[in-house]
Amino acid sequence: MVSISGSKKLKRQMAPQFWGITRKDKRFVITVKPGPHKKSYSVPTAVFLRDMLSIVTSLREAKTSIYSGRVKIDGVVRKSLHHAIGLMDVVELQDVSDIYRLVPTEDKLLKPIKINESEKSKKLVRVTSKTTINKGKLQIGFHDGRAIISDTKVNVGDACLIQIPEQKIIEVIKLEEGCQGLVTRGNNAGQIGKIETIEEGTFILPKRVILALGDRKIEIPADIIMPIGKEEPIIQLK
Repeated sequence: MVSISGSKKLKRQMAPQFWGITRKDKRFVITVKPGPHKKSYSVPTAVFLRDMLSIVTSLREAKTSIYSGRVKIDGVVRKSLHHAIGLMDVVELQDVSDIYRLVPTEDKLLKPIKINESEKSKKLVRVTSKTTINKGKLQIGFHDGRAIISDTKVNVGDACLIQIPEQKIIEVIKLEEGCQGLVTRGNNAGQIGKIETIEEGTFILPKRVILALGDRKIEIPADIIMPIGKEEPIIQLK
């Protein structure tokens, strides 16, 4: 039988800090498999249940819950221990009333927050690519690996509020001066500020954004900024 390539485990010392796992325990922990999010910016489903939420106490219990189809990610049942859960993903658990969304905070790169029942079908995604295909339609690629074909006019860097799991675009939030931006990575991850200026990229420097955070201003790459609304976040982020 042909084996699946790639390791299914990771040394605990090498795991990202935001996973919240103990360091001086067993030598290895399961890792994420290739999927919607990058390895360093996501958490495997089993670790999410056991270490982030503490809903289960062991990997055995996590396997039982996941294999029985009790975990929905973005409205779709996922039966893999290694499925990557990342930025803005919505997680539902059968027989549990709470619904969670993963967002960056000032102390963790990704942290689950409880959201209202009315928001479980909404997700904010950042546009990372767009390609013109047959008949002038656009194929739009998002930060979570999904791609849709649409006539909606968007640019790379904009954000789209989509309906899940149908993947229907509800609203487009432009990356422009005056809107609110969420820092998704780096030292300022989780902070929300007003975009004051957008500097176009050069041969050496990438496209940059001047973001006002309270009484200070920072200049950061545009690819780690997600526009979230004009005056306030369009979805629940706290």
